[in-house]
Amino acid sequence: MKIYTKTGDKGQTSLYDGTRIDKDNIRVESYGTIDELNSYIGLCMHYINEDEKKVLFNIQRDLFYIGAELATKNTEKLNKVVTDNDIKNLENIIDKYMGEAKGLDSFIIPGTSLASAHLHIARTICRRAERIIISLSKIEKVNPMLIKYINRLSDTLYAIARYSEDKLIPMEF
Repeated sequence: MKIYTKTGDKGQTSLYDGTRIDKDNIRVESYGTIDELNSYIGLCMHYINEDEKKVLFNIQRDLFYIGAELATKNTEKLNKVVTDNDIKNLENIIDKYMGEAKGLDSFIIPGTSLASAHLHIARTICRRAERIIISLSKIEKVNPMLIKYINRLSDTLYAIARYSEDKLIPMEF
């Protein structure tokens, strides 16, 4: 199987539903950033323990569905879209890891372990994805549950990163 199709050589790509759009379209930027986030979470997997790997693996699967949802205008063709249950699952993960994280009531300087440093980078990529998706939602229809999921996902990555910190360095203002 060849991976090059040559159909994008003039700066356009096909969405999941077959619609052709420019590669610099904000929709492409949104699912491209989700792809970047998914790849970075894959890197994070090399620095965490088995319990967190299971959590992040399930998130990676969700991100494939989210990428597909962003990569189509016709959501009827999709096998799965983000639902309230997906968000509740993230909230359970947040509650678990924040309950087990070392206590601190202020901002921290991120990255006192390799795992937490990578997870904090994943969190910032997630926040960028969220900003791009919100911009997309101002001009095209986006599932509000998808926006909510991405917002909650950055909190999830923060919670796991906090749990993974070797020590906490508080930031005083």
